[in-house]
Amino acid sequence: LNATKDKRERVGRILQMHANKRDELDEVFAGDIAAAIGLKDVKTGDTLTTESDPIILEAMNFPEPVIAVAIEPKTKVDQDKLTNGLVKLADEDPTFRVQTDPETNQVIISGMGELHLEIIVDRLKREFSVEANIGRPQVAYRETIRNRAEKVEAKFVRQTGGRGQYGHVVINIEPSEPGSGFVFDDKIVGGVIPREYISSVSAGLKDALDSGILAGYPVIDVKVELIDGSYHDVDSSEMAFKIAGSMAMKEGLRKARAVLLEPIMDVEVVTPADYMGDIIGDLSSRRGRVGGMTDRAGARVIGASVPLGEMFGYSTTLRSLSQGRAVYTMQFAQYEEVPKSTAEEIMAASGKKD
Repeated sequence: LNATKDKRERVGRILQMHANKRDELDEVFAGDIAAAIGLKDVKTGDTLTTESDPIILEAMNFPEPVIAVAIEPKTKVDQDKLTNGLVKLADEDPTFRVQTDPETNQVIISGMGELHLEIIVDRLKREFSVEANIGRPQVAYRETIRNRAEKVEAKFVRQTGGRGQYGHVVINIEPSEPGSGFVFDDKIVGGVIPREYISSVSAGLKDALDSGILAGYPVIDVKVELIDGSYHDVDSSEMAFKIAGSMAMKEGLRKARAVLLEPIMDVEVVTPADYMGDIIGDLSSRRGRVGGMTDRAGARVIGASVPLGEMFGYSTTLRSLSQGRAVYTMQFAQYEEVPKSTAEEIMAASGKKD
C-alpha cells in the first residue's frame, strides 16, 4: 500500500544495488536501501507499508533551487521528447523544477547548482535521446520614459473604396510614479472626440506598451493625457481610434527619451571573514553596490544590490572563492536604469535599435 496516496501497489522484485551488479532479495529490514521493480504511482517521499499497518513517515523537506537556466532542444523534432523527459525527471527529483517563463516563453529548468543541471542534460541525452542546449535565462527587462513630451499627434487615415478609416488624437506623455503602471487622463472637451471612442484610444495606448521601442520589452510607469483630436462622421470607428492611440504612444515614447530598466536583486552573502575581500571584489565586478557588512554567529554578512543579469553562474563562483563555505540568498528589489553601454548590448541582442 502507498500510504501517502492511499493506492495499492504491486512489487515485482526487490533488488539490492551494487556498483556493477544487483542481488535479488526476498525481504528488507529497517535501515536497508533497496530498489523495487513494478511500482506505478510512487514518487520521492511516499511511504510504502503493508495494508494491515498503514503509516505515513515524516516527509523530507527539500531546499528551493538556487540556479535556473533556459533549455531548448537542438532540433524542433525533439520538442515533445524534451518535454516528456523533463516531466519524468522532475517527478523523480524534488530539487529539480521545470517551468515556462510567461514573458519570454522559454522553458526554464532550476536545480541545486550548475553541476546538477549538467547531469540533468546528460540524462536527457542518455535516457531520452534528446540533445539539448542550455544558456542564460532571458532577464525580464522593462522600458520607461524620463521626460515629458507635449502635443504628440497621430492620425490614422485609410481610404480603400467605400467607407474608409479615420482616427486623430493628440496626447501629452510623461513619467508616472514608480509602480503606478499605465495612467490615462481624459482631458477632451467640446466633443472633439466622441465619448464612445475614448475607451478605444485608451486601449490602443495600453496595447502599445506591451512592446517598447528600444528592445521590445514592456513599458511601465507612463502617464498619458488625451488633450485633442478630431473625427469623421462616416469614416471614424473604434478600430481607427485604437490604431491612432497606438501610433501616438510609439511616437510619444520616442520624444520622451525612452530608457531600458533592469531588475536589481538584494543579495546577501554569509561568509567566513577570510574570503570577504575576494567576494566583495567579485560583487563589484558584477556591477554590484555593496551596502553594508555585519557579523552573524561568527560569520560576516555582506549585503549588496546587484543586477539580475550579472548573477548567472554566481553560485559556482562563490563556492570556488570560499572553498564551498559561503552561502548566498537573493530577492527582487526594484527596477533601475541600465547603463548606456549595457543597454546597447541588450538592444543589439534583441535585434532592435532606437
